[in-house]
Amino acid sequence: MPGHPALFLDRDGNLIRDHHHTCREEQIELIPGVKSALEACLCAGYRLFVLTNQSGINRGIFTWVQYEACNRRMLELLELPAPGILEIKAAPERPDEPSLYRKPSPRFILEKIAEHGLDPARCWMTGDRVSDWEAGFNAGIRSCAVRSGAAKPEELLQAASRGFAVHDDFPAFVRAELKLIF
Repeated sequence: MPGHPALFLDRDGNLIRDHHHTCREEQIELIPGVKSALEACLCAGYRLFVLTNQSGINRGIFTWVQYEACNRRMLELLELPAPGILEIKAAPERPDEPSLYRKPSPRFILEKIAEHGLDPARCWMTGDRVSDWEAGFNAGIRSCAVRSGAAKPEELLQAASRGFAVHDDFPAFVRAELKLIF
């Protein structure tokens, strides 16, 4: 029997508005349609995981406590039915620091595929940055670039030329690629 489908989701610019080093609860604003899209994914049997680079922690811009408060606020706004988001993994390292989990590393994705018996052929990584799409590619799963965050036009063109899906936002991805109605 094949494993479960899963979505690996970038946070800022994909699920919530990106404020460049988002670190205050009042900054947390869901991208329109994300809540309904995630609910449809859960109803369709997708397992949900969030993987986010948060170099603001190691840069001293904000703390783990502030980061965790932002996640709590996001989860409050989402109010997803069980099982909801199974795990949120943050990589606090700066791009110039060694890291096991900072995207484009596939480590978190590969660990969750093994741990949860996921089917890589039915897994996706979605996000608004090159490192998001590369993490999916490096893990051997499909990737989707979204325009709802920090992606530059030339990066989106490069993503499309490499065969990554490109959509306006996460809800558009869910409708077009997963064929879910919500």
